[in-house]
Amino acid sequence: MSDPISWDAGLIRRYDKAGPLYTAYPPVAQYSDGILPNDLFAALRESGRLDRPLSLYIHIPFCANACHYCWCPRVITKDRSRAQPYLTALYREMELVARHLEGDQPVQRLHLGGGTPTFLGHADLTELMGRIRRHFHLHEDDNADYSVEVDPREADWSTLGLLRELGFNRVSLGVQDLDPEVQRAVNRLQSLEQTQAVMDAARALAYRSVSMDLMYGLPGQTGNSFAHTLERVLEMKPDRLTLHNYVHLPQLHASQRHIDESRLPSRDERLAIYAWSQCQLLQAGYRYIGMGQFALPDDDLSLARETGLMSRGLQGYVPGEQTDLLGFGMAAISQVGDLRCRNTGDVLEYQQSLARDRLPLRTGLRCTADDRLRSAVIQQLMCRFALRFSDIEKRFNIEFFAYFADCRAQLQQMHDDGLLQLGERGIQVLPAGKPLIARICMVFDAYQQVGNGNRYAHTL
Repeated sequence: MSDPISWDAGLIRRYDKAGPLYTAYPPVAQYSDGILPNDLFAALRESGRLDRPLSLYIHIPFCANACHYCWCPRVITKDRSRAQPYLTALYREMELVARHLEGDQPVQRLHLGGGTPTFLGHADLTELMGRIRRHFHLHEDDNADYSVEVDPREADWSTLGLLRELGFNRVSLGVQDLDPEVQRAVNRLQSLEQTQAVMDAARALAYRSVSMDLMYGLPGQTGNSFAHTLERVLEMKPDRLTLHNYVHLPQLHASQRHIDESRLPSRDERLAIYAWSQCQLLQAGYRYIGMGQFALPDDDLSLARETGLMSRGLQGYVPGEQTDLLGFGMAAISQVGDLRCRNTGDVLEYQQSLARDRLPLRTGLRCTADDRLRSAVIQQLMCRFALRFSDIEKRFNIEFFAYFADCRAQLQQMHDDGLLQLGERGIQVLPAGKPLIARICMVFDAYQQVGNGNRYAHTL
């Protein structure tokens, strides 16, 4: 049975402030210069010594066309040959990293993202998976989570079939919106038939889960137009669906400068679209996972939500515990033990660095004891909608409200407003607080100044 969730427009308007989405803590915005390859090598050796399971993220940045809403690190080109020097660098990065691992750490999760991973041809995709298997210990029993992002405009049955043969068992489809007017406004023309064809292929090829991404707040979007999109999507019945909030920050993302701001829905219109969509998804039988993610009751993400055996990371919510993450490719992020590091986001710098046998690290940080503590608190709230003080106190040898004395007043106000239940033993997020879980987590964020719009946008 789905956890109850409610939408109080007054509370939403009052509490939904600019802030991080907490796919990582400390937030990536806090990374700075100073992390060296030797720092990562030492962390890798320690990870191997402890035989910690791994997650891999592989970034393929190429796109044939520019979607104006997109902020992902990418290279816009129709020249498929440009992938070759990038892949050469990518394979060298894997080799340099893997030689510092000890033992056969199992890869529990693999995600091929972008960009457009299917920009690569079949031969390159086959070579890529062969290189990954050469350097890392992949499961061969189809029980691990190996996912790939697919642009329905850049894939067909044969591509989906190849990816399934290569070991991928989850597929994520980018859709955003099916209304032609909205698609033209963001330069992403994608027909319902293209999306349906890829969905049919994924079903026929026995992918374990098919997820779909929609985006609200795009130019030209209305409540009626998005209702039509959601109706068509629900007919396709993806196993998972994520409603992304369009974040308009043209000062940071050049491609968004092509978007006519006068055509963006108002704040109230955006919230109305999300609220209505959430209601429709729940009525259609989806479970609310958190932060705009939904899943069917028999999907293992729903089961993980029910049991609390779930974690939140750079790919959103996933079943199972957190693992060390190795990111490969331009702008990819690695999280190994207490070390966080991010590659350069410049494709030429990335390739040139690896041509000199040097990892292309640009920024990062080392988590402090305080970071680890706050990260654990935020993870529990994000993944359980609850926090037991005793779990944190025993793990970190603290008295909860002696340590977080400065948080108590904000939590008490949220208690009084009906967002959460603050008791002697812990915190329980109430139905009205679940859409605002990121705002609740901000209370424990040592880096966050609520309302800082320079780096963040509204979470809803």
